Amino acid sequence: MNFDFSDEQIMLRKTVRNFVDKEIMPHIAQWDERGEFHAEVITDLARLGLMGVCIPEKYGGSGMDYNSLAIVCEELERGDTAFRTAVSVHTGLNSMTLLQWGTEEQKQNYLVPQAKGEKIGAFGLTEPNAGSDVAALQSTAVREGDYYILNGQKTWISLCDVADHFLVFAYTDKSKKHHGISAFIVERTMEGFSSKAIKGKLGIRAGNTGEIFFENMKVPKENLLGEEGEGFKIAMSALDNGRFTVAAGACGQIMACLEASVTYCHERETFGKKIGGHQLVKQMIANMEAGLQMSRLLVYRAGELKNKGVRNTRETSLAKWQACDFANKAADDAVQIHGAYGYSNEYPVERYLRNSKAPVIYEGTREIHTIMQADYVLGYREDKQLNKMLPPWPFEE
Repeated sequence: MNFDFSDEQIMLRKTVRNFVDKEIMPHIAQWDERGEFHAEVITDLARLGLMGVCIPEKYGGSGMDYNSLAIVCEELERGDTAFRTAVSVHTGLNSMTLLQWGTEEQKQNYLVPQAKGEKIGAFGLTEPNAGSDVAALQSTAVREGDYYILNGQKTWISLCDVADHFLVFAYTDKSKKHHGISAFIVERTMEGFSSKAIKGKLGIRAGNTGEIFFENMKVPKENLLGEEGEGFKIAMSALDNGRFTVAAGACGQIMACLEASVTYCHERETFGKKIGGHQLVKQMIANMEAGLQMSRLLVYRAGELKNKGVRNTRETSLAKWQACDFANKAADDAVQIHGAYGYSNEYPVERYLRNSKAPVIYEGTREIHTIMQADYVLGYREDKQLNKMLPPWPFEE
């Protein structure tokens, strides 16, 4: 397996890194402190073609491969988790799911403007009593003529106040348990839709996260994604894509921790020498580097499987679990290296530590991924193909 970057990918990394250094880094501490989400950053990312990185050109995207998406997520999270999250939700969870499951009409109406960055997409699966246990969701969609009447609530929804389109999951037949869940494309402008931001978050404070509500909302039958009862399958395929972007972003967080720690190691002196000369500090730096390189290998392996159109649930789960754990540990060590200063927002590492906790929870907790990996090894879970897979790259016109 060849992990050499193409000239296009090298240029892509430089472009995103320059953007982060100029447009995010100088402001992010203030945005985070104030809890401000700056949607103009998303507009700028769209101008660079980064809101549809791995969507085919015929649907308005840049037509790059899936590891190019990983590079974008790495570099964005090096700046802050909030902006990687925006791309993860918009591209990984929403747009790639439309590419995989949508009709041609749905792709033209929703995927094309999203890939161009003219509209923003989000994802609505989690509910107050339904996180890891997806079958416990309470939202319902009842067919009445040419519409579905949608009622319910979703929580911890990224881009809740700014997204134009949402992929939403609701029961069309509760008697069938998870086989009775269906997926719908919902527009913010539909009557009965409302949203509310969540305040007081531990981390990702520069991101927009909250709740969305549906009250007798009429959704046209043409907005059913896939068939009735395919919602659980669609949600799981979406998570394969979202988890891939989260894992790639975690690599960016490790990079950020490593860069900040190396800089501090060359500045701070204790006991008559730079702290980088102390063995236990070296150990923490070495562990960050090892975590970064191992995480990248897991991410790029999953990306290559995506490029080939091969099912990658197992590989993506492992990448997400390990990369996020490595990032959480790297952030903890970065604070330790900075000592008392690491406990202050004078340095960015306290933000990295706060931000590093959410990815260990969302899109499959570390406990869920631990169980998944054990079940694969024990033979309790099989690598079954879904009936619809992502198209292999390069995309056929």
